[in-house]
Amino acid sequence: MAVTVLSGRYEIGDRLGAGGMSSVHKATDLILERTVAVKILAEHLSDDERFVARFRREALAVAKLIHPNIVQVYDTGIDEGRHYIVMEYVDGRSGAQILQRSGPLDAETTAEIGAQACAGLDYAHRRGIIHRDVKPGNLMIVGRPAGGGTPLTVKLTDFGIARAVEQTRITQVGSVVGTAAYLSPEQVRGEEATPSTDVYALGVVLYQFLTGRLPYEGSTLAELAVRQQNEKPLPPSTYNDAVQETLGAAVLRALEGDPARRYASASELAEGLALGMQGEDVTLPLGEGSTPTRVLGGETATRRLDRTARTEYRPAPSPTRRPAPPPAPPPPAPRPAGPQKRGAFSRFARFAMALVALVLIAAAVAAAVIYATDKATGVKVKEVTGNTIGKVAEEIEGLVNQNTE
Repeated sequence: MAVTVLSGRYEIGDRLGAGGMSSVHKATDLILERTVAVKILAEHLSDDERFVARFRREALAVAKLIHPNIVQVYDTGIDEGRHYIVMEYVDGRSGAQILQRSGPLDAETTAEIGAQACAGLDYAHRRGIIHRDVKPGNLMIVGRPAGGGTPLTVKLTDFGIARAVEQTRITQVGSVVGTAAYLSPEQVRGEEATPSTDVYALGVVLYQFLTGRLPYEGSTLAELAVRQQNEKPLPPSTYNDAVQETLGAAVLRALEGDPARRYASASELAEGLALGMQGEDVTLPLGEGSTPTRVLGGETATRRLDRTARTEYRPAPSPTRRPAPPPAPPPPAPRPAGPQKRGAFSRFARFAMALVALVLIAAAVAAAVIYATDKATGVKVKEVTGNTIGKVAEEIEGLVNQNTE
């Protein structure tokens, strides 16, 4: 980009990075005379009015987050159709750049990065803001491992952008926000993001810092979901034997697929990492013959493990299915109202009643014919017909009486 001044204030300099949503440039605030970073939204996002409105609201909310482990948002604006946000400039490298250039980090550095990232996340979560897109590229790191004895500082960036995208038409129905490898199982299912969602994503980042690889490999969301459902990540010590088993187990707890077994908050993850570095196990469930382990936030004593001994990470047990209840017995057959003879009578009586009904219908038809005949011929046949019907009725009555004896 040629030298440009946005809104008459921000002189754009070198590009620091770019992605599908934006490009980031080093810039100079001509009024306050300080170096800043300016994120300019991609053109296809700038043309979406709903996205821009939500993005501005999110940027204003994030601007209220003032914490040493969160990149500060200073300003937002628009210049000739280009929407931008102005942020604190961090003179460091992203976690993605460090992994690409240096590979895995040592356990102490990883735990420290995790602790500082947890501090920033916990601060945001307590104010109702969830990051939704924690990944190495959104962790800016100053100092170690860049070299020397420079103090390590971690700053989270890109708060709020994921939420703005999540609520617009840019995200299609059924899709999710965030880099797939860092999505929690509940995000893959399209469920609402929670603080535990960010805990899971940070767990993936820490696993990657320790091992140089992801806990789950998948080229699509569907493949990722299947692996998360059916596999458990191997302990980090499998790939890096310099990692304490207890630290690896603390990271694996952040990767639990069931949020109920995962750390409930970023502060709990930070505590788990500290205890893991001290050789204390916070993940093994109580079992037969085992020593009670610490429950974060509780009062149960934690057993101290021998750092040279290798412990086994025990993932959540698969839910057991209770046997299906036996089928209900069939309802008892209705008891007969009387002896077998009465059942035969009942059937006969129904037959007799039907016969009477047919006779009566025939009589009605005959009566109509007789009436017409009477008028036409003057012959009186009503008496004959009445006598015939009466005889049939008497015969039926006799049969009924015989069957009831």
